[in-house]
Amino acid sequence: MGKAKLVCFLVVSLVVGLVVAFSGLIGFVGLVIPHLCRMLFGSDHRLLMPASALGGAIFLIAADTLARTVISPSELPVGVITAFLGAPFFIYLLRK
Repeated sequence: MGKAKLVCFLVVSLVVGLVVAFSGLIGFVGLVIPHLCRMLFGSDHRLLMPASALGGAIFLIAADTLARTVISPSELPVGVITAFLGAPFFIYLLRK
């Protein structure tokens, strides 16, 4: 990996870490889901905007349901589930 690419990778990682620290892990969904929707549906914004909204809602509902049922009767924080599922995809995007 070239020096410029490594520096760029580190800066982007730091900025994403700051964004997640200030907005919370649920806001992390707003970084990952639109990229996933763009990969699935293309770059037509007439389709991409509603798909991102619906995809984010479905992802959070699924994460909340999973957080409530994994260690029932206790409950995991939803942010743990979103980070566990979203972080590998985000790392894939950074490496791409």
